[in-house]
Amino acid sequence: MKFVDYVTISVRSGKGGAGAISFRRAKYEPNGGPDGGDGGAGGSVILEGDTHLYTLLDLRYNRHHFADNGKPGSGANKQGRSGDDIVLRVPMGTVVRNLETDEIIGEIVAQGQQLMLAQGGRGGKGNTFFKTSTHQTPRYSQPGEPSIELEVVLELKLLADVGLVGFPNAGKSTLVASLSAARPKIADYPFTTLEPALGVVRVEEYKSFVIADIPGIIEGASEGRGLGLQFLKHIERNAILLFVIPVTDDDPGASYRILLNELEAFNADLLRKPRMVALSKIDLLPVEDADEWITMVRAGFPANLHIVPISAVAQKGLERLRMDLWNRLEKSKG
Repeated sequence: MKFVDYVTISVRSGKGGAGAISFRRAKYEPNGGPDGGDGGAGGSVILEGDTHLYTLLDLRYNRHHFADNGKPGSGANKQGRSGDDIVLRVPMGTVVRNLETDEIIGEIVAQGQQLMLAQGGRGGKGNTFFKTSTHQTPRYSQPGEPSIELEVVLELKLLADVGLVGFPNAGKSTLVASLSAARPKIADYPFTTLEPALGVVRVEEYKSFVIADIPGIIEGASEGRGLGLQFLKHIERNAILLFVIPVTDDDPGASYRILLNELEAFNADLLRKPRMVALSKIDLLPVEDADEWITMVRAGFPANLHIVPISAVAQKGLERLRMDLWNRLEKSKG
């Protein structure tokens, strides 16, 4: 399935049906009272959260959503039929903005949550509604309310507990595949991951968390280089940031600082999130010098930074990483 995280759609609610002007005409009651029914309400356009969806792909190829108009009322106090609503299903983390004003209309964060995009017009009142003791034969009714039409931007920001941050080819996809049942594309060249992927990491029965493999960041990503801004936004929703940095980098500490700078340039609030480092690819170190090498690399990071040496390929350090992430998540909730 192709990952689509940004679409623009046009929506229009239905207009309300007009109220009727009518009078009873019975055999022995030629001048009966008013019996004009109300018009039906126009259909609305509504967003609804669906946990089974992970992309906005369906809406990319179907961008116009116009609800039915309400039907007019008629005699014998018959109300017009209301127009059907249109309910558009979207993934969790969908943010909705008015294209013209850039105002945020709302966001979808829970299964079944609904967000009104365009409210259907109310039906007009028939002349029966206006009958009073002093005005027995009103000869007027209300028109239905007009429809609402607007263009909205839907932008998906992945909702995940842990977001992986790192340069291309840092081993993020391999780590996600090792910790969860997700199977992102993996290969030994930069920019293998061209779209985010979610995986569920099981800790024990009834305990799990969601991890997001965000496409690799390059220096200058916050300025739009590489995949840059296209995917940095997904990190905003993660509870914990896990920096994946190969122990084989020329200077792993410098790599970490570059990544921090890119996050800060994009959104300084990201630096307030809890963060950890997975020092990846330790299987590539000489066995006899591995501990000494890791100790030396650790010295290039802040002393209070939580660092876990791992190898997703050799399955080293993964259980500790899994539990450390879980404990950190539990602490952040408390």
